[in-house]
Amino acid sequence: MPRSSVLPPVLHTPPLGPLLERYAAGSALTCDPVDEGLLNRGYRLSTTRGRYFLKHHFDPETADPAAIARQHRATQRLADLGVPVAPPLAARDGRTVAVVGGHAYALHPWIDGRHRHGGQLTDAQCARLGALLGVVHASLERVMPAVPVRGRLIPAQRQAQGRAAAPPRPSCRTDTPEAVADARTESADPAATFALIDELLDRVRRHRPADAFDALARHRLLERRELLERHAGRRPPQGGSVGWVHGDFHPFNVLYRDDVPDVPAAILDWDRLGVQPRAEEAVRAAVIFFVRPVGALDLARVRSYARAYRRSAGADPAELAAAVHRVWWERLNDFWMLRWHYERGDTRADPQFPAASALVVWWTREYDAVCEAFTE
Repeated sequence: MPRSSVLPPVLHTPPLGPLLERYAAGSALTCDPVDEGLLNRGYRLSTTRGRYFLKHHFDPETADPAAIARQHRATQRLADLGVPVAPPLAARDGRTVAVVGGHAYALHPWIDGRHRHGGQLTDAQCARLGALLGVVHASLERVMPAVPVRGRLIPAQRQAQGRAAAPPRPSCRTDTPEAVADARTESADPAATFALIDELLDRVRRHRPADAFDALARHRLLERRELLERHAGRRPPQGGSVGWVHGDFHPFNVLYRDDVPDVPAAILDWDRLGVQPRAEEAVRAAVIFFVRPVGALDLARVRSYARAYRRSAGADPAELAAAVHRVWWERLNDFWMLRWHYERGDTRADPQFPAASALVVWWTREYDAVCEAFTE
């Protein structure tokens, strides 16, 4: 899930009168908060003209009206290409972002549907999900500006085509040149992680009254320190080829209709649209979709998803191998859920912590099997 520096949301009533005056959307009848989402706020809005999703862009990192408008233009272009998205409605003045009282809002059509975890998908549906993400990446390449790379502008797809051919069975190990080509972004520094672990352990010790979450946090922190000491030499170099990505592709941002269960009806929440290593988004998404409650990945479903993604996005196995290694390292060094809990007093991510923290341990043990599921 995404990270942010915001504090936990407080109760907030959107200014429906001033907002709806800007749209040809009628008068408000009901307005109910939508529970999903850790950063921004959403409402199911019924008016005399229909049903809508009202989004309050609350997260300071993504609430700039100009940036939101750029995202809106991107989703409209994607919709024109047939990508399942829900572009916002334009107000009477033609704008898609309404700023009222210093807060940014957007009004979207309401789409009936539900979110589905990877365990609820058949193998064929997993493949369609992977193919869809590949279509998103390929379509973004068509509708967004060219990506600046090493002082020149080239489309992301030509970056991938310009690399050497991948070996038949690439390794995820960091000593494989093909798996680490085209390095870009810094990976986590284990020295900084060790310092963070010590800081978090101190916070756990001082937390009163001690509870079951504290006990699990302490166990996982000590366990993670031992794992990191053992694998510190496997830190990956800078990241690989970049392109435009959704930035937050996970089950709560993909909507399925019950009458059309095989194909997602809409990809939601484009706040994190940006330039990142594309294959890493594919791996991160799979890790969220296909993690089991015990903290293991459903590798059969991962395999179906990854094969379809590679075909759809034109990504080679070496690119996925490098991404698997970098995301594994990222998870090994990541403690955002504990930081929310202990530094901010924000417990909304607590239910995710048992499976997410167990996954790192399982992934380290089953490293080669995970790599093969993404690349074979």
